[in-house]
Amino acid sequence: MDRLAFNAAAAINEGRTARQMTTNELSNVATPGFKRSFEAAMLTLKVQGAGFESRLQPQSFATDNINMKPGVIIKTGRDLDVAMDEQAVMGVTASNGELAFTRRGDLRLNGNGVLEMSTGALVRGQGGGAITIPPGFLVNINKDGSVYATDPAQVGVAAPVLIDRILLRDASQTSLERREDGLYRVVGKSNEDIPVTGKLTTLTPQTLEGSNVNAMEVMVKLMDQSRSFEMQVNVIKQSKDVDEAGGSMMRASG
Repeated sequence: MDRLAFNAAAAINEGRTARQMTTNELSNVATPGFKRSFEAAMLTLKVQGAGFESRLQPQSFATDNINMKPGVIIKTGRDLDVAMDEQAVMGVTASNGELAFTRRGDLRLNGNGVLEMSTGALVRGQGGGAITIPPGFLVNINKDGSVYATDPAQVGVAAPVLIDRILLRDASQTSLERREDGLYRVVGKSNEDIPVTGKLTTLTPQTLEGSNVNAMEVMVKLMDQSRSFEMQVNVIKQSKDVDEAGGSMMRASG
């Protein structure tokens, strides 16, 4: 019976990865541009070593590759809100200075006039540097990612001035994974740019892309994982009861 309890306890331990992924998705249902990860699965491995020859060990196998399925597009009318089209991603500078990518488009200007994400990561221009807006200028972002600034104090019709173009990359042919800070990177690589393809990358101004997490689907998955956890715990308890009953019978017969 200890083998049964061993496998049940191992399944509980390995299931934590899937539970963590599910709760993370559920907590980000309302996060702009959030993308689900691919599913976690279980592999069955034969345990090696003395006393373990007959045991099979469940092991969690999970990839955090980003599921690029688009989310709902929300019209905001805000000049600094953008939603990446198709499978385009935006290049940003992470807090550690590395190049990273994101689908989150709720942008803002910091105290130095630098364009950044609401999380603080700096938006990169085509040259790789930050995009800085002159003080007091109004910002307008075009569909191709071009950032224009207009001086409202200028007499007459103010001509928009091209500041830079947001770094956009096509991720349709590149697998991305989530970094610890929630940004994306090329799978297995840090500070690596996505190869430029011939596909045109665009964005939609004054809109935001919602999360691609289906709250109902994730809740059902979480309930299923909870039931699986309870079932494994019951297996351990019943194994203990059977062992105790068997021990009592042996003592009585002796």
